[in-house]
Amino acid sequence: MPSSESRAHPATASSIRRSLFLHAPIHRMPRAVLHEMLDQLDDDTPPGGPDAPVARMERRIADLFGTESALFFPTGTMAQQVALRIHAERRGRHAFAAHPQSHLDVWEQRGYHVVHGLRFHPVGDRHALMTDAALAAIGEPLAAVVWELPQRDIGGQLPEWDELREQVAAVRARGAAAHLDGARIWEAQTYYRRPFAEIAGLFDTVYTSLYKALLGIRGAVLAADAATIAEATVWRSRLGGAIHDAWPLALAGLAGLDRLLPQMPAFREHAIAIATAINSDGVALAWPDPPQTPIFHVHLPASRQDVERAGEEMIAEHGVQLFPRVRSAADPTRCSFEVTVGEQAMAFSPDEVVALLHELLDRAGGRQP
Repeated sequence: MPSSESRAHPATASSIRRSLFLHAPIHRMPRAVLHEMLDQLDDDTPPGGPDAPVARMERRIADLFGTESALFFPTGTMAQQVALRIHAERRGRHAFAAHPQSHLDVWEQRGYHVVHGLRFHPVGDRHALMTDAALAAIGEPLAAVVWELPQRDIGGQLPEWDELREQVAAVRARGAAAHLDGARIWEAQTYYRRPFAEIAGLFDTVYTSLYKALLGIRGAVLAADAATIAEATVWRSRLGGAIHDAWPLALAGLAGLDRLLPQMPAFREHAIAIATAINSDGVALAWPDPPQTPIFHVHLPASRQDVERAGEEMIAEHGVQLFPRVRSAADPTRCSFEVTVGEQAMAFSPDEVVALLHELLDRAGGRQP
């Protein structure tokens, strides 16, 4: 599935000059990406072996997360399904639990079931974080529970640290493994302000993405103890993921760790500033208030269809993209979209965002206060 960052309307994509959503430059040129990758190389860097880019990436993630080992995968979909398969086979259980809007269930064509024979228990309210009570209410013994940190589809929300620790401990006490969907752990760390190893250390297995916030080309890494990674290596081969010459993917990820990871705290602070301006003005509702991560949602008093039309008009007239996708709501007169603050959004002042939202709602015929 193409990433949501690339889903601009086909009629308007070439007209976009500025984007509040996209992390990368609007028209990211291969030459620029290649230059970043070349900075990770010297004349003696081999394509394979212990000194190759893939091995370097695996060691770097393992060191950051404090795990014994780590393994490159071509996709996060494969990495997470492999982790759950291993937990299921070790425990002789075939069910796992996660948030109702887990990527594993919403975006992966139920691959966990079709390929691996696993069953999914959605936990709690789809518009709120998982709770202790909802987890405890699951009657079937579980192989694993998945936490997505942050929970993107509800505005990048995170459980408080002590609550997260208690949930993981309770799940483990019932014999299940704890797995972290850490595709955006880089953003989550800006709220917890704890070392990555302390966050990852709560979990038995941790997946992270190389191409979302880090702007790599593609790829993912699964981190865990050495025995689990040995099993994951077998499953990666069975599923066709042991690709040769993956070094360009690793190089792009390494470049993102060097250049973008240090900027994450600034991205979060700018997200807070934009959300504060939106809520102070009252043109819309930014949620969470304040954002916990560089991700938050903007809730609008207008229908999805009207907002989509207005957004396309704004791109056509002055090249500014506020969103790639509008989310419908139970109330048909309301909708929302996601803001993910990266390098591109840093160029938008909070006041400019508020002005753009006024224009959007004027065009959409929204109910402004």
